[in-house]
Amino acid sequence: MKKILILQVACLIIIIAFSCKQATGLKETSPISVRVSEDRLIRIDKMLKQSIDSGWIAGAVGFIARDGKIVYDKSFGVSNVETKSLMHNDDIFRIASQTKAITSVAVMMLFEEGKFLLDDPISKYIPEFANPGVLDKFNEKDSTYTTVPANREITIRDLLTHTSGIDYAGIGSGNMRAIYSKSGIPGGFGSDKIVLGDKIRALGKLPLIHQPGERFTYGLNVDVLGYLVEVLSGENLDNYFHRHIFEPLGMNDTYFYLPASKHDRLVKVIAEDKNHHLVNAPGSFVDYPLVKGTYYSGGAGLSSTIKDYAIFLQMLLNKGEYKGKRLLARRTVDLMTTNQIGDLNLGRDKFGLGFEITTASGQERLGISEGSFSWGGYFATTYWADPKERLVCLLFLQQSPFSHSEIQDKFKALVYQALAD
Repeated sequence: MKKILILQVACLIIIIAFSCKQATGLKETSPISVRVSEDRLIRIDKMLKQSIDSGWIAGAVGFIARDGKIVYDKSFGVSNVETKSLMHNDDIFRIASQTKAITSVAVMMLFEEGKFLLDDPISKYIPEFANPGVLDKFNEKDSTYTTVPANREITIRDLLTHTSGIDYAGIGSGNMRAIYSKSGIPGGFGSDKIVLGDKIRALGKLPLIHQPGERFTYGLNVDVLGYLVEVLSGENLDNYFHRHIFEPLGMNDTYFYLPASKHDRLVKVIAEDKNHHLVNAPGSFVDYPLVKGTYYSGGAGLSSTIKDYAIFLQMLLNKGEYKGKRLLARRTVDLMTTNQIGDLNLGRDKFGLGFEITTASGQERLGISEGSFSWGGYFATTYWADPKERLVCLLFLQQSPFSHSEIQDKFKALVYQALAD
């Protein structure tokens, strides 16, 4: 009897300790307390400073948390090459395609409410996608085309895995870029002149680049899912994100369009002039977070801080919960971070429902553990979460084009060389 009582008390202590850990959220700690070498973390500082001194990048913010404890949160360089304003940890970055993971979580929250099944055809909820056709012949002179019937309809699972056959406007194949341009389909980001539903319904009537499920094609799939969230929830995507994700998690600096009080925290996008010198990117293309926009791109529209996005990733690493707020069930997170594309090719790795998933082969490249989930953004932001090593890691830059993307790989390798267990 005494042994049973001792066992019960021990179990209770473990449960309380785990609950407290979940409730506290991300907190700074000494690296050694979670078995990370402080001396070896300095190698990240040196690499980023050297990249700045070499004129490769203007500035960056790096972040590492282990076991929910922040061991690295540092900024380097400048956020504006003209004014030489110093980069700060809480500066706001255009996270572009990192929006996709947030939209995917929103979709799966609605999945948990019984609003749909993953293998439902998207046309059940957005009728314009019924009876899809696949591009057959294309006339370059006037962008006219012919199609053949698709073998089946696009499913919600296809959209979450980028296997639908929908291409990208702006960065997709030449033929589809022309077709999308002629039909006024945007590539993402923001606008104060269009709304999501109008453009997604128009997209539904256009051809696919290949048969649904045939291969992985990175495209406007998650923009379609953003509109699905609006259809199923009765809220626009901006409101849904804030009410159901950002506010519960305390992501207070994540927006489609920044309030005026936060405009000065938006990092400038850096480009290169003809002499390969770093300059602030010209044109209004990059200023979309500063307008009073109406287009909520589920695939590319958000801006955020590195800490806000780390909170989002920690929620997923915690199997759907953060500081006592549960957004997703444990099994749903498992579903999202499991290979969902079977034998289809995505380099060394696979894709889940919203994330690239590191495989055993992918682990061999830089040391990121098998089962880690990751992605990045157009303006040189990148992230991954490693369940095995209990890591949340992000490196935010704001640069396009980004000629020295090896900096991201160096950061990844340097994270793992700093582990001290």
